[in-house]
Amino acid sequence: MRLAIISDTHNRYAAVERALELLAPRQVDLIIHCGDIEDGDTVEMFPSNTHFVFGNCDTERDLLRESIRKIGATLHEPFGQLELAGVSLAFVHGDDGRLLRDLERSDAFQFIFHGHTHVAAERRSGTARVINPGALHRVQTKTFIILDLATGEVESIAVA
Repeated sequence: MRLAIISDTHNRYAAVERALELLAPRQVDLIIHCGDIEDGDTVEMFPSNTHFVFGNCDTERDLLRESIRKIGATLHEPFGQLELAGVSLAFVHGDDGRLLRDLERSDAFQFIFHGHTHVAAERRSGTARVINPGALHRVQTKTFIILDLATGEVESIAVA
């Protein structure tokens, strides 16, 4: 199973469109969006196999909820938790440092994804690989990642 993890799209339609174009040939099964979506039009660019969490810039939450419902995607609040192919993972925006630390300290997840900082990074915390995929806005190089759950391989994709 292959996942795409995207964060901090901040209603930048051209960057989202390009990222989704880059995903198409890579045969991902699921997309995780780690928040800071900002508007319903951005949500509606994503396919129904997308899982969202809110970020600190997602102020129009009722509108976002409606758009997520409209496309048949899934919203997780205040964080997402999935068990896929025997792998446990969590995702959160990352602006709530206490929540992120609690997820890390729980030792319940093999992967924890977050955004917020707009800085792509990976580190180990207890049993988890904690990964920030980067951002599609306010960065010199826009990035997202693809995770192959079978191998644990993470590929960072630059969005031109």
